[in-house]
Amino acid sequence: MLYAAAAWAQPKAGEWQSLFDGKSLQGWRETPFTGRGPARVENGAIVLGAGKPLTGITLTGSFPKSNYEVRFEAARREGGDFFASLTFPVQDSFCTWVTGGWGGDIVGLSSLDGWDASDNETRSYVNFEKERWYAFRLEVTDDRILAWIDDRQIVNVAIAGRSVGLRYGEIKLSAPFGFASYATTGVLRKIEYRLLRAAR
Repeated sequence: MLYAAAAWAQPKAGEWQSLFDGKSLQGWRETPFTGRGPARVENGAIVLGAGKPLTGITLTGSFPKSNYEVRFEAARREGGDFFASLTFPVQDSFCTWVTGGWGGDIVGLSSLDGWDASDNETRSYVNFEKERWYAFRLEVTDDRILAWIDDRQIVNVAIAGRSVGLRYGEIKLSAPFGFASYATTGVLRKIEYRLLRAAR
């Protein structure tokens, strides 16, 4: 299995491609958040140490803009806010899937039509247990964003004709594809993606 940035750009449609080798941050860089904590690899997982407030990693290679699926596993180790929020491309814009923000239990997309996950229709509540691994899956098409935690569908929202963007602030540094934690230690593993159809 290859991890070079060039290998990530054009896998065959439907084939899962790994974005983490389980040993290093090859292909990633620490996101230059102000007051960031350390990002390191430990026991086959990426650890995002608690920052003041943000810590993150951002992919250094290219990534599809639409018609793709991402899956990963993550756990909250310490702290009480989001621990594995994912910023991802949506055509020519970006969006963040917030995982346990606003005090620890709000999940949703920031932002849709200028409204954050805490205030738009994608908001839901998940009581994340510390040290428990959760399976996350995200699907992005030209018309819709869908997301699951374990086997529970969390997001299913039409985006055609809507304004999709990022919350104001440093989260923009996570683009085009990156993970972040907020004053919380999070751990990530098994990060993979696949194209839903052949690239044009």
